[in-house]
Amino acid sequence: MILTKRFFPYFATLCLGALNDNFYKNVLLLLVTYSQLNALPIDVNLFVNLAAGVFILPFFLFSAHAGIVADNMNKAVLIKRLKLLELIIMSTAAIAIVSQSYMVMLVLLFLTGSQSAYFGPVKYSLLPQALSEAELVKGNALVEMGTFLSILIGTLSAGLVVSNENGLTWAAIIVCVLAVCGYLASRAIPSLPAQGKLNSNKFSLFSGTWRCINKARETTSIWMAILAISWFWFVGATYLTQFPNFAKLHLHADATVVSLLLALFSVGIAVGSFVCERFSFGHVELGLLPFGVLGLSIFSFDMIGAIPLQVVEPGFVYSFESFVANAQHYRVMIDLFLVGLSGGLFIVPLYAFIQTRAEKQECAQAIAANNIINALFMVGSAVLSIVLLGVFSWSIPELFTLIGVLNLVVLIYVYSQVPEFTQRFISYLLSHVMYRVKVQGRQYIPAQGAGIIVSNHVSYVDALIIMGASTRPIRFVMDKSISEIPLLKYVFKHAGVIPICSPKKCEATYLNAFEQIHNALANDELVCIFPEGRLTSDGDIGEFRPGIETILQRDPVPVIPLALNGLWGSYFSHKGGHALTTMPTRFWSRVKVNIAPVVAGDTTNRIALQQQVTQQFEHSIVEIQ
Repeated sequence: MILTKRFFPYFATLCLGALNDNFYKNVLLLLVTYSQLNALPIDVNLFVNLAAGVFILPFFLFSAHAGIVADNMNKAVLIKRLKLLELIIMSTAAIAIVSQSYMVMLVLLFLTGSQSAYFGPVKYSLLPQALSEAELVKGNALVEMGTFLSILIGTLSAGLVVSNENGLTWAAIIVCVLAVCGYLASRAIPSLPAQGKLNSNKFSLFSGTWRCINKARETTSIWMAILAISWFWFVGATYLTQFPNFAKLHLHADATVVSLLLALFSVGIAVGSFVCERFSFGHVELGLLPFGVLGLSIFSFDMIGAIPLQVVEPGFVYSFESFVANAQHYRVMIDLFLVGLSGGLFIVPLYAFIQTRAEKQECAQAIAANNIINALFMVGSAVLSIVLLGVFSWSIPELFTLIGVLNLVVLIYVYSQVPEFTQRFISYLLSHVMYRVKVQGRQYIPAQGAGIIVSNHVSYVDALIIMGASTRPIRFVMDKSISEIPLLKYVFKHAGVIPICSPKKCEATYLNAFEQIHNALANDELVCIFPEGRLTSDGDIGEFRPGIETILQRDPVPVIPLALNGLWGSYFSHKGGHALTTMPTRFWSRVKVNIAPVVAGDTTNRIALQQQVTQQFEHSIVEIQ
């Protein structure tokens, strides 16, 4: 995928842009910090903080408009225009660098931030249009890897270039060359026209930003994903900002060690993105999120405990070589790498989740809302650090410890607000820890619109297995007695399970179930029913009851036949006694989920559906054997 025309030119454009932005920004900061300070009309510390604010300000001002623009024009054309603008900005910046016109460079930094603000929404909203859903997680993983490695290379190379005897000349040449290469790469991006109905892209500074945020808040799951991503940037900004003083005060190390810490953190994120892609198994996998969040806290806590307690002589400072040679520092380095890895594991599925759940014609606007909140959280990170470290005289390890604790609070909050995240996590554990689940035919599950999944019923965890096979949320119609199992009751309740029972036992619940099914289908939701009406007692597929025909008579929506195989004999099935009453006899069983092509709801019946599920069941038996 990476070398295909639909991805590689975009990927190269992205990496070159991130590299150039960070190279130029750090060249400016280094020149101000170490060269001709008397030439500055303002204090150097004020200038440095002003530069950071000037670069991030455009994300507040222009992201909302950028999202509307990206959703309403050909994305390839927009990228070409933005890269042409970058070429103009960097050509002017080259002159400013050579002449050391610091205030002009500051203005150009604002323009660079503005160009990045307009590139941000199209950068992520392009992916679901250019890639298939099966490629989406891999695409996001590569984007995160490329972005953070480009940031790392740009930051480190700026120091190397500026320290060179002809550093100013080389810096000017490099920003121009990178801009030219980025523009040429953008010209190879294939056409990606706007999707859906076009809307007005009238610019509105404050009201537009507020509308963009409110639009994202309309969908709770997307809004929670945005907050979770923004929290990662809060954590990341805190770490990156404090690396210099952390290395100086607590590791007694010089600037070369700061570069090492930055490299470990950035490479960790890149590796975490790759790990996420490998363990997502070709689809958007929210079940990985808790591993990333918990890793951020666990390794943060351990890194604080790993800080060497040795007393060093006054004036002693570790260089890169002496720091790496000291075994006492290995644990700190490993923990920092794993913090970055956890971050990569955390954000990749969230970006893919936003891309798949946002309306196609509004995807860039959802990304724009994300960028606005990201910027807000990064400013909040700076404010918190200033208050705690400056006003309250906290130490940096205490700040990192607080971040680890707050990280767990964020985890609890997000998962309490979006039950689907919890369900996906439990489903992931079942599918990849307790069982080895293989899904065939996932592409037959419609990406949008109402539909009914019909499946055989083998165990109490069928719903969780099926949930993991679909990238869409599913409303399950489930026997009331199963939906009230103590260990699973909370999960089923928040999954929007529709309880049902025999009309002879509870007519009100029975009739209410069909009403809820109708309302869910009218709302374009995906509903799963088990037409057998009970768990199998012998492992075979029982007779489908008339309930499915009753549903289709009222709502003739598409039907997706699905067969489960491999769960019979598990702890959650009735083999050898009632489920959950016998001791587990096996783990890592192979489970097969076979999904058949969609059937028209107005031309099928329960007998035909039973035959199709049985056929898929028999196919899965052969495949497992």
